[in-house]
Amino acid sequence: MLNTTGIPTSEDIKTVTPSEARLKKGPVAIIECFQEIPCNPCTEACKQGAIQPMEDINNLPKLDFDQCNGCGVCLSRCPGLAIFIVDASYSDTEAIVRIPYEYAPVPQVGEQVVGLNRAGEELGTFEVNKVQSGGRKNKTYTICLVVPQDLAMDVRGIRLGGIRNAN
Repeated sequence: MLNTTGIPTSEDIKTVTPSEARLKKGPVAIIECFQEIPCNPCTEACKQGAIQPMEDINNLPKLDFDQCNGCGVCLSRCPGLAIFIVDASYSDTEAIVRIPYEYAPVPQVGEQVVGLNRAGEELGTFEVNKVQSGGRKNKTYTICLVVPQDLAMDVRGIRLGGIRNAN
């Protein structure tokens, strides 16, 4: 399915999802990289050693969830925008989802944005909790959203400007 639609299957997602117990411990990276291509910036960026060294630059990244502290350095270094940080420990009802963002304008803290799933479908309107620049030479921003716990593993993009497709 990924090769024809660009959207990973639920089986693909299960292979890169940490346990519920790990999600509840605090922020953790989710690497949704499913195609073998020559790429390793995430491995080089991880100072925790949580993203395992690759034997071949074409290998998929492997993350040790227990070593990951959710710092997010890998998120802004991934050229495929395939890394997300989920913090299910934020509250009993809400989680923080940190997503890569490379468009203009950049949303502001407190702004309401439309959360999108992997297929680009609207999941609701969510508040931007924090915005981080990738740095001087890195134009990838990290957008932190407050989302309901049950959508933390689904929200993977945003759109500015409000809901278009009312359900």
